[in-house]
Amino acid sequence: MEPKRQTRMTEKIDIVLNINGCDYPISVEPRRTLVDAIREDCGKTGTHIGCEHGVCGTCTIIVDGEAVRSCLMFAVQAHAKPIRTVEGLANGDELHPLQRAFIDNHGLQCGYCTPGFLMLAANVLEKNPHIGDEELLDVLSSNLCRCTGYQNIVKAVRAAAAQMRRAAPTAA
Repeated sequence: MEPKRQTRMTEKIDIVLNINGCDYPISVEPRRTLVDAIREDCGKTGTHIGCEHGVCGTCTIIVDGEAVRSCLMFAVQAHAKPIRTVEGLANGDELHPLQRAFIDNHGLQCGYCTPGFLMLAANVLEKNPHIGDEELLDVLSSNLCRCTGYQNIVKAVRAAAAQMRRAAPTAA
């Protein structure tokens, strides 16, 4: 029996994923999603897989400064771009203000959607800690949670925003 011929979609490509400042040289098929590569090839399991259709936001990470649904992006598209996952939020033992606020304000129940909410909110608040309530609610409504009813998530993000505003230099 002759071995199965590889097609272009099954030939592996060597890439480097830079996750939270560390390089992960991996070999992937072009069709491999970024979330699968992060979890299975790089061992970073904080990014969760939800709907795999880009609807729920569970897999939200920051790539090259923008929040993205990692289930909708191919790993090869992230080659050599800075990737930030939930594992990269804390600064050593010091929690990010969002992580602390989610704990203090009971912004999670089962916790499955939490990494996606944290990364989405981090991306928004780090760009604009002065975000208005209406815009913040609009941003947060793009991610789904089946447990909390959202009130405590919104409360936690508002608390983190207030802390980040106090820490951020004001624009002149």
